[in-house]
Amino acid sequence: MISFAAPVRDLRFVLEELLEHGSLALPGFEEASPDLVEAVLEEAARLAGEVWAPLNASGDRQGCTRRDDGGVSVPDGFAEAYQAYAEGGWNGIGVPEALGGQGLPEVVASSVQEMLHGANMALGLCPMLTAGAIEALAHHGSEEQQARYLPKLVEGTWTGTMNLTEPQAGSDLSKVRTRAVPQEDGSYRLFGQKIYITWGEHDAAENIIHLVLARKPDAPEGNKGISLFLVPKFLVNEDGSLGARNDVTCASIEHKLGIHGSPTCTLSFGENDGAIGYLVGEEGRGLNHMFTMMNEARHKVGIQGIGVAERACQHAVAYALDRTQGRSPRSGRSDCTISDHLDVRRMLLSMRARTDALRALALYCAAQLDLARHAADDAERAAAQARVDVLIPVVKSFSTDQAVEIASLGVQVHGGMGFIEETGAAQLLRDARIAPIYEGTNGIQALDLAGRKLQRDGGAALGGLLDQVEATAAALEASGEHAALGESLAGGAADLRAAMAAVLEAGADPESGADAVQAYATPFLNLAGHVLCAWQMGQAALKASAAIAEGRDDPFYQTKRQSADYAIRQWLPVGRAQRAVIEAGMASLAAFDAAAQ
Repeated sequence: MISFAAPVRDLRFVLEELLEHGSLALPGFEEASPDLVEAVLEEAARLAGEVWAPLNASGDRQGCTRRDDGGVSVPDGFAEAYQAYAEGGWNGIGVPEALGGQGLPEVVASSVQEMLHGANMALGLCPMLTAGAIEALAHHGSEEQQARYLPKLVEGTWTGTMNLTEPQAGSDLSKVRTRAVPQEDGSYRLFGQKIYITWGEHDAAENIIHLVLARKPDAPEGNKGISLFLVPKFLVNEDGSLGARNDVTCASIEHKLGIHGSPTCTLSFGENDGAIGYLVGEEGRGLNHMFTMMNEARHKVGIQGIGVAERACQHAVAYALDRTQGRSPRSGRSDCTISDHLDVRRMLLSMRARTDALRALALYCAAQLDLARHAADDAERAAAQARVDVLIPVVKSFSTDQAVEIASLGVQVHGGMGFIEETGAAQLLRDARIAPIYEGTNGIQALDLAGRKLQRDGGAALGGLLDQVEATAAALEASGEHAALGESLAGGAADLRAAMAAVLEAGADPESGADAVQAYATPFLNLAGHVLCAWQMGQAALKASAAIAEGRDDPFYQTKRQSADYAIRQWLPVGRAQRAVIEAGMASLAAFDAAAQ
C-alpha cells in the first residue's frame, strides 16, 4: 500500500506566498507567527502520515460493527488514533481561546483538516462534525449549555453530531416529524428517527452530543415550526460527570459505497420514555441555528474532497513511476514505466493542477472567514462575509465534484489494477463519492449560489471577486512570459460576467425566472468554480515566477508554473464552455418538460 505524505510544502506556498499570512495580522492572532504555523503544519503532518493514514485501508476493509447492546465498534485502531488527535489538542485548533481552544486562524485549521482527511477521510468525519457542533453552541447555546458542553467538545473528550434527515424528509427539512414534548423542568422528551447520522454512535469518545431538529407538538407546519435541541448520549450531571444513558439508540448502521470506517447510523429517539433534550437558541429558529453548523461543515466538506484528491494524486504518481509497461515514446526503450507515456502524464498533470487550484481557492475562502470574524473594521468584516457567502457553495460543490473526477483519473492511471481493491485507488474513488451528496447536495449548493446569494446582492460580491480576477489577468498579460495565461483568464472572467448577467436577468423574470435559474444553476456554479480556481493559479504563476527571478530556482516553483499553465490554458476552457450551455439552455427550457416524459 502506498504511503501518504501530507502536502506541507504546498500548504505553506498558499499560506505564505499566495495569502502572505494575512490572517496573522488580524486582531486576536498577535501571538501566532509564521514559525508557529510551520511547526503546527509539520506536527499535523506527522499525525496524519504516521498515525491516521496507515488505518485508512484496514478501516475500509473491516468497517464498523453494531453490537447486540446497540453500541457500535469502529475499526481497530480508530479509537486510539482519535485519542491521539484529541490529546494533542488538535480538536480546538481553530476554536477561540476564550472557549478553551488554541485560537489559531481558520486558514491554519483548514490546512490541518485537509491533511487529516487526506490521511483518513472516514476518521476525519468525526472531528469535522464536532467542529460544527462547537460552532452552533458557541453562537446559539445558552451560557449554561456552553459551560456544560463546550469544554468537553473542544477537548475532543466528547464528539458532536448533526441530526437533520428523516426517512420521509431528505433535503426538504420542512417535512421533519421528530417530536419534542415539553417537560415541567424546562427540558424536552424527543420521539422520532433520524437517518444518515455520521458518527452517530461509536466507542471512540466518552459521550456524544447530538444536535437534533424537531418540533413541539403545537408547532406550525413548515420551516418555522422547527427548533434545535441538544440531546446527549449520556446525561450530564450538575458537576459535569456523566449520568444515565439517554433514550437514544442506534437502530442500524448503513452499508455504504465508501467511508466504511465511518459509522453512519439510523438513530431512534424515544424508544422508551423519550430522549431528554434541551432547546438550543430560539424556539422555531432551529433551521437558522443549524445553518451555523452546516456552513462550517460545507466548507470543511470541500476541504475534505481536496484531501482525498491529494491522496489520489500521490497514489497515481507513485504507481506510474513504478509500473513498467510499453515502449517509451521518447527513448524507444521497452522497459519504461508508464510515467513515460504522454497520456499518463496528461492525466497526472490534470490531477495535480486541479488539486492545487482547489486548495488555493478553499484556503482563500478560509482567509475570508478570518477577515469576517476578526477584522477591526465593520465594513471590512461585512465585505469579507459577503465573499464567504458566495465562495462556500463553490468550495463545497466544485471541490467535491472535482475530487470525484480526480480520484477516477487515479483509477485510470492504474489501469486494470485500479479496479482491484488491493491497490487502494478504488477506495479513494468510493470514499470521495459521498462528498457531493452530503451537507446539501451539490445541486442545492448551486441553487444557493445562483438562486439566493447572487439575487440577494445583485451579483455585487461575485462581481467584486471578478474585479480581482481581472486584475490578475492584467498582471499576467503585463508580465510578458505569462501573457497567454492572462488572455485566457480574462476570457474566463468575461464569460462568468456574461453568465452572471444572464442569471440575474432570468431571476428577475416573474414568470419563468425561477425555472431558468434552477435549471442552469449547476452549469453556472461549474463556470464560477473554473474561473475562480484559474484565478488562484494565475496568482500562483506570478508568485512562482517572482521566486525564480529572485534566485529561488527550486523545482517546486517550476512545477507550480506548469500546474498554472495547465489549469488556465487547458482546464479553464472546459469551464468556459458552460457559458454557451447556460445561454442556449435558458432559451429552450421546454426541453426539460420533454426529459420528464
